[in-house]
Amino acid sequence: MHLRLCINVDHVATLRQARRTDEPDPVAAARLCEDAGADGITAHLREDRRHVQDADVEELLRVLRKPFNLEMACTNEMLAIAERLKPHQATLVPEKREEITTEGGLDVTRDPEALSAAIARLKRAGVRTSLFVDPVPMVVERSAWLGTDAIELHTGAYARASDDPRTIGALRDGARQAASLGLAVHAGHGLTLRNVGPVAAIAEIEELNIGHSIVSHALFDGLATAVRAMRRAMDAAR
Repeated sequence: MHLRLCINVDHVATLRQARRTDEPDPVAAARLCEDAGADGITAHLREDRRHVQDADVEELLRVLRKPFNLEMACTNEMLAIAERLKPHQATLVPEKREEITTEGGLDVTRDPEALSAAIARLKRAGVRTSLFVDPVPMVVERSAWLGTDAIELHTGAYARASDDPRTIGALRDGARQAASLGLAVHAGHGLTLRNVGPVAAIAEIEELNIGHSIVSHALFDGLATAVRAMRRAMDAAR
């Protein structure tokens, strides 16, 4: 099975929003990622719009050639946006205003009727559904019961303690259980060049969503090029 790599461009938008300007452009970054071999693009439109903006999502859907995964809270506002824009996939994630980034998996036991209704609503709009969840047997089972097409296993615990065999074991078991229940299996959060290998080796996982590490790596790989370009532009004016 080809393991898909989907790039999350949220952190490009975070850098832009630090100055409330027009660069760096997450849409341009997404196109570069596609050209570099990414299989898809992910962006989280948060309720507080702290990084990705509505206009970004609209432009991404207009210009991308690969599938687009919209991460979103399970709210009427976000569901209406997904119904209108029709991304390839919508991943329902937990969201708290005070958190720096998504801190854990979705609580699928809290208001399951609302979750089930949201999944059905997205499916009627022709949008594939995924739930961002922790690799816990009851959670995986409940996710299948809710009717989602896929789950994305939260790899945060593994990323924080990748030397603990229990963390990768939980991901292996969760992926195997999900696949046996007919769910597509994705994974992401905190994955880096150093720790991605054992997760990528899990046969049932079809897709990894990675953003922060790639943007961080790009800052150093591309910084010298950016300095040289500015030097040339300055020198050309003298």
